[in-house]
Amino acid sequence: MSNNDTGSPFAPHTPDETAFMLDAIGADSEEDLFDIPEEVLFEGEFDIPQQSEQSVIAETDALLDRNADLTEFLGRGHYDHYVPSWVDHLADRSEFLTSYTQYQPEVAQGFLQALFEYQSMLVELTGLPVANCSMYDAATALGEAATLADRVRQTTGKTVLVPELLHHNRRAVLENYVAGTDLTVESYPMDDGNVDLNTLEQRMNEDIALLYAETPTVRGTIEEHLEEIGDLAHAHDALFCLGSDIVALALLQEPASVGVDVVVGEAGSLGLPMSYGMGLGLFACREAFLRQVPGRLVGVSEDATERRAYTLTLQTREQHIRRERATSNICTNQAWVALRTAMCVASLGPDGLLDLANDCVRSARELAARLDAIDGIDAPIHDRHHFREFVVRTDRKAAEITAALEKHGFAVHAIDDHMLQVCTTETNAAARDEFVETLEVIA
Repeated sequence: MSNNDTGSPFAPHTPDETAFMLDAIGADSEEDLFDIPEEVLFEGEFDIPQQSEQSVIAETDALLDRNADLTEFLGRGHYDHYVPSWVDHLADRSEFLTSYTQYQPEVAQGFLQALFEYQSMLVELTGLPVANCSMYDAATALGEAATLADRVRQTTGKTVLVPELLHHNRRAVLENYVAGTDLTVESYPMDDGNVDLNTLEQRMNEDIALLYAETPTVRGTIEEHLEEIGDLAHAHDALFCLGSDIVALALLQEPASVGVDVVVGEAGSLGLPMSYGMGLGLFACREAFLRQVPGRLVGVSEDATERRAYTLTLQTREQHIRRERATSNICTNQAWVALRTAMCVASLGPDGLLDLANDCVRSARELAARLDAIDGIDAPIHDRHHFREFVVRTDRKAAEITAALEKHGFAVHAIDDHMLQVCTTETNAAARDEFVETLEVIA
């Protein structure tokens, strides 16, 4: 830090240096460089008292101590998987941390290669030839899939058809996305947690632009009829969009093999700690939609000396192309988050990722069986295969059980008056016995 009289200890320039630069550009003062409306201009003091580092740490610790320290059996779109500590150390290296956005042409070759590897992992997991880098979360990826369907479809359909059990937050984001278009969002019924094929067939018509299904579903069930759902979509000239996540894709049916046109979902379940809602949206599609993909694609080529070179190949944002041809104005591509996910997936490798996915099925089945043996609990309520999570029915009020569990240090979702949703991964495995014993007492 320089000794200056600018009022800020963080300003890097001396008054002489600042005067020299202003003179070079013909400005009288720094204020001349900005056009700030008077109504938003603030010239007062922030009234933030100075504190020592020790007092700031003590105050912060006291604030954090007010948070409930609960063992979470929560799920419904956000999943806690173990993140190796070396992911933190590598991702925090200075070449990866920058205040500058990692999607501009100046992005470094090393970072571009990492993003290219992230895209390649999604291509392998989905079987689809194009994957972008990346979306905010699963909900924004679904919204982008809907508007993509509106752009590429040759017929006049304007309906996005989604399952009635779609998470309400995901549906709310989708409806926000299509609010500026002619698209409307409607739902189709479910049968025991999965798609009701007979009713869906009756619901389909030529006005459907996008048919969306999920596996696993918001209730953790594995969808068993993806191929039939895809056939229904294509028979009515609609796109088939599948929602999933990066762990489940390692085990469940490959989307490309069952006719899926677009895959969306959550990729941040690997590489991210539980961060109060932060996510990473995955987006993959068929090659025919290459120029309609939102966000950015990193490609590989050769430079003038025939050395391998990575490049931002396609950016359909209005900042980079004419506004009328832009497909999306999504800004950040979550590059640093995608970097962490790529690191985590690479560390697991194909076998490790498959083992993790298998554990998500096995542990959910075993925990459900233990809960089902408790008087007053029926688990799972859906007679399906499950991934990570499942829904249980309780004789006692669900809200009373969640409140009692919280007093014992556990958090679960209450999704109805008598229904709880329980999610288990390797991060809460050590607490499963105590969780079951606690439910035996309070259920």
